[in-house]
Amino acid sequence: MADPVTIWTLDWVPDMPRGYVRDLRLRWACEEAGIPYAIRTVAFDDRHTNHLDRQPFGQVPMLEDGEVKLFESGAGVLHLARRSEALMPRDPAGEAEVIQWVIAGLNSIEMVTMPWIVMGWSGNEVPAITEWMDTRLGQLENVLAGREWLVGDRFTAADLIMADVLRLGELRQRGERPASEAYVERVTARPAFLKAHADQLALYAAADETREEN
Repeated sequence: MADPVTIWTLDWVPDMPRGYVRDLRLRWACEEAGIPYAIRTVAFDDRHTNHLDRQPFGQVPMLEDGEVKLFESGAGVLHLARRSEALMPRDPAGEAEVIQWVIAGLNSIEMVTMPWIVMGWSGNEVPAITEWMDTRLGQLENVLAGREWLVGDRFTAADLIMADVLRLGELRQRGERPASEAYVERVTARPAFLKAHADQLALYAAADETREEN
């Protein structure tokens, strides 16, 4: 059996981010790869300062794998991918392509989509960012129209990251991108995602009860 890892997340969050807190990416990767893992938590209430020694921006998730201690979900997913061919092929070209698309998901897509989403919450849309995002999503739609998976002929860590970026409801409801929608549906129908998602929701449901008791 593979050596277990520890995934750190928040002990509670409000309703809106549940199912989207990014420890889910690490849970999902472990489920795909068959890597055993434990969940540990830091307190939500003083989250910006209570773990700065391990995460300088006061965020989650964090990953511990023996002597390896990482923050940032993308870094954690890539580390886990190096442990399992289920997440990344072992040939140099395939590995490089997975890394390329993981970084594209975080730097070319999420870097644009998250500011747009946050602006939507505040009601302050910036047309230039909206146009930039629509262009990026359209370019990705063209890619996904011609392939089932981002790398080769199977699921990899690249699909895990990209689908997790794209599955936000605000993005799925904007415009007509049938290939992207089919891609998100295909990737998030995987049993490993469904378990990781359900387990995160269960953690926070249990935390609700604890907070009510206190």
